[in-house]
Amino acid sequence: MQLKSLATRYLATRRRTERLCASLAIEDHVPQPILEVSPPKWHLGHTAWFFETVILKPHVAGYRLYDPVYGFVFNSYYESQGPHAERSKRGDMSRPTVKQVLAYRAHVDDAMQPLLMGPLDSELAKLIELGIQHEQQHQELLITDIKVILGTNPALPPFNPDVESAVDVQLEHRMDMVDGQERWLPIVEGVHQVGHAGAGFAFDNEQPRHSVFLASGYIRSTLVTNSEYLAFMEDDGYRRYEFWHAEGWDWVQSLPIRAPMYWQRCPDAASGWSVYTLDGLQAVNPDTPVTHINYFEAHAFCQWAGWRLPTEFEWEAMADHLNYGRRWEWTSSAYSPYPGFRPFHGQVAEYNGKFMLNQMVLRGGSFATPEGHTRSTYRNFFYAPLRWQYTGIRPARDP
Repeated sequence: MQLKSLATRYLATRRRTERLCASLAIEDHVPQPILEVSPPKWHLGHTAWFFETVILKPHVAGYRLYDPVYGFVFNSYYESQGPHAERSKRGDMSRPTVKQVLAYRAHVDDAMQPLLMGPLDSELAKLIELGIQHEQQHQELLITDIKVILGTNPALPPFNPDVESAVDVQLEHRMDMVDGQERWLPIVEGVHQVGHAGAGFAFDNEQPRHSVFLASGYIRSTLVTNSEYLAFMEDDGYRRYEFWHAEGWDWVQSLPIRAPMYWQRCPDAASGWSVYTLDGLQAVNPDTPVTHINYFEAHAFCQWAGWRLPTEFEWEAMADHLNYGRRWEWTSSAYSPYPGFRPFHGQVAEYNGKFMLNQMVLRGGSFATPEGHTRSTYRNFFYAPLRWQYTGIRPARDP
């Protein structure tokens, strides 16, 4: 990896994060309407803390922490780095201010520059690359978290970044368009290779590459659309227990509106529903992929339709034939380590492995995923009830 390339990518990534927040009001940086959402101010501070903690503190002689208190405020879950604020309390802290957090980011960037311009051993270069990839993950979280913050506001304001912003809200709709007729692509029975190998970055949970046996089946070329999901809703899909896991059925009973997240009843819309988007409230488009649904809903829909969710290995084996990247796609696979899994070592050993319990794997990416950040081996993971991310359904079926 060339140093110039690494330095250039570092600066571009850091600037993009700040541009994502540039059009927000100061007040928008602080709320935490649900547990899964982190305030934009926290994302800005945490990604600076990561570089300070993983790169600067252990690798730059004489480096002094910008503010020792920031370790408590912006540490996410790294127990090796000491105590940290509870996740649910991130929105309770009015200080440090947004101005102070941006000053912290500038301090970290200034301290990183000499390091980026000098000779780097391969291990340190890998850590900096991990920091860049980590910040890209938080860029996607920023977009989805900002959507929750604004979408739970009674005024339902749009997210209107300026023309230089790093996210184009119109892209949410352009990427929505369904490409052609549905086709069922055959999954060839036999042994397939899955997992990352070779050159290029990958997270530890994507490795090692290994063999899996797949039975014959089919996976659909297109995602499930709003009109298909509406048919499930209109056939009392949310009221028929036979389609749901027991835990999912318990979750359904808690819903005030039995529909995807952000949907509202709207008599003036052709479908009878409207949906909050980054452009504000819009009529539900029947031809775009359904989004913001959780694993319970994805499973129940497939049960109703006579299909199933693919395993993550079926998905990866067929990835070269799929048009993915519009929605994170639920799979039926539990998030667990691959045979021979080895976590990142040192300070980042806690990055992924500690979360391999009670979560489901998603594949693909979404419009909010930074360009170049996704790949066919990428393993995202969420708890089954969560649906604030851009999640959707690509069904599979047996012969």
